[in-house]
Amino acid sequence: MQSLRNCLSKLLRTEFNLKLKTKLLPAALHSSPVNKLYSLEDNEADKDGPRKWLKYNEIVLPPQKPGEARRPAYICHVKKNIKYSPKTMWYIACLVRGMSIDEAIRQLSFLCKKGAVAAKETLLEAQQLAVEKHNVEFKSNLWVSESFVGKGVTVKGIRRHARARIGRVDYKHVHYFVKLEEGKPPKNYYLPEPQTKQSLLEEWLDQMRHRKITNSL
Repeated sequence: MQSLRNCLSKLLRTEFNLKLKTKLLPAALHSSPVNKLYSLEDNEADKDGPRKWLKYNEIVLPPQKPGEARRPAYICHVKKNIKYSPKTMWYIACLVRGMSIDEAIRQLSFLCKKGAVAAKETLLEAQQLAVEKHNVEFKSNLWVSESFVGKGVTVKGIRRHARARIGRVDYKHVHYFVKLEEGKPPKNYYLPEPQTKQSLLEEWLDQMRHRKITNSL
């Protein structure tokens, strides 16, 4: 139905040189309470990539009270529409979580993957923005607090097969999101924290003391 509307709108605009006075409505259920007008401009704007993630940099926090601990600075950055698989990029994004900025760049430099190059460029861009626009004094005093991926534009193409047949090919793109915070990285990024030898011993002793013999008093 959507492709039929697009063909109809192009036909009216090109061959008959007419302008549509009303916008065509998208397909919706008869019981739908809301129906948004379809716009080609909105569809093209969605292909530019995510826009909400960078708005976190524009948040103005209230001033701190005297004697309160200094609030660490942070910077959110994104690299849009990387020609790479989202599933493969996810492993690279998980690799640098919780690392210092220098260690993350060092690890990505030795990773022989195409996505590692894009992730390294994103971290370097975020590091430069943190120093220039977010009042970070030392560029090495940063750590990767968030690193994740999102699905980008999928371009559909065709591939030739034998006997004059064709197959569909999906050229996938990915958005890479990163957030840097000022300070040193935490000792344990993923919770819960791993148990120590002493805590494991106490847990084992507690289980042994609460044992119950079957068919006893």
